Amino acid sequence: MQIHTIGLTGGIASGKSSVARLFSELGVPVVDADRLAREVVARGTEGLQEIVETFGESMRRPDGSLDRERLGALVFADETARAKLEAITHPRIARAAASRIAELRTSGAPYILYEAALIVEKKMQKAFSALIVVAVEPETQLRRLMGRDGFEASAARARIDTQEPLARKLELADYVIRNDGDLEETRAQVERVHAALLERFAEPAGRARGFSGIGSARAQGECETEERADD
Repeated sequence: MQIHTIGLTGGIASGKSSVARLFSELGVPVVDADRLAREVVARGTEGLQEIVETFGESMRRPDGSLDRERLGALVFADETARAKLEAITHPRIARAAASRIAELRTSGAPYILYEAALIVEKKMQKAFSALIVVAVEPETQLRRLMGRDGFEASAARARIDTQEPLARKLELADYVIRNDGDLEETRAQVERVHAALLERFAEPAGRARGFSGIGSARAQGECETEERADD
């Protein structure tokens, strides 16, 4: 039996992970693309080895793990390097996501939430039954990113500029959660969206779009491009 898969996206530092946790508290299973991106390049994996072979041994820390800060600085400043990284990580993330979603289809959950930063950038939105966008004001996003990662304003803006503008994501959204306020304000919005999704998709399971095409193309291998936590 298939169940619906809902996309959850938004800009860097918009609070997607916090929103995803609120959905999880309501019993919705979450597939986190950022977590998968870390798993496929963890110490000892083929993904990490290919990164080292492509970008050099300096990308591996003395303990054998990936030097995410060094790699992130490179790929966010160099589109060619970013494309090379995506060619390594996308297929692996796609396979991992497809496997996880397949496991969850028999879980009895009301729907599955797929949390990823680059759904719109990779034109993946049509793969989902609905798209939720987490939105914050630009000044809030910049302040959070600088505070979270210790970036100067120029570096933070450069990271933000690698993603689609929020306006484009809002055009494609079925539901918008504004995340500038406090936790309880966000929680109330999550509960309203959750109720709307339950009502909207209370239909025969055979009509569900289960995101079966996640592994069918490299572009669908949603990659966080070494973006830390992205919350």
